[in-house]
Amino acid sequence: MDKAHGEERAATASFLKGQLRAALIEQRLNLPDRLQRAELLQRVMRIWLVGRPDTVIGAYWPIKGEFDPLPALHRWKEDGELLAQPQRRRIGLPVVNREHKTLTFHAWYPGCPMENDAYDIPKPKDTELIVPTLLFVPCLGYSAGGYRLGYGGGFYDRTLAALQPRPFTVGLGFGQGFIEEFEPEAHDLPLDAILNDNGVVWPVG
Repeated sequence: MDKAHGEERAATASFLKGQLRAALIEQRLNLPDRLQRAELLQRVMRIWLVGRPDTVIGAYWPIKGEFDPLPALHRWKEDGELLAQPQRRRIGLPVVNREHKTLTFHAWYPGCPMENDAYDIPKPKDTELIVPTLLFVPCLGYSAGGYRLGYGGGFYDRTLAALQPRPFTVGLGFGQGFIEEFEPEAHDLPLDAILNDNGVVWPVG
């Protein structure tokens, strides 16, 4: 009886999460001021990156109305060349391993050859494998405490569990994606920071 009750609760929670995901995607796609929010978040991101020691950063190719982090990262890469002691900064985009359902990161730069992966998301073609020390992660939704709601595939959770050392993880999303009442599951790991178009959401203070 207890097992059946637990399975029923899990199924209900999964259904409700699915509904929440669908609603958040629709809201994000229909944001009337998405471009303005994106410009603000670009600025927040650029300011947040000032002073970070990282030279290899992983990011993502935006889908379903996600914020595009690549313009800010390209600026960050160029800024590294202008330092008193120039740095070679590198940007990586994810490539899906279908067998293990994890992500590796391959070097990306504007104009680099791209191809679609198994999920029709563009990925770098035949570029070098790199290991980021900082990883920007797209947030469909997010909550207090640094918890992220993704699309339910678990790719980032499995990838972060496998990467040693674990990179510093930063969620990116619009203010509309904040979830007041979000119950993280036992396997959910909080992000180290979350940024939105209003500034730093997490950590607070």
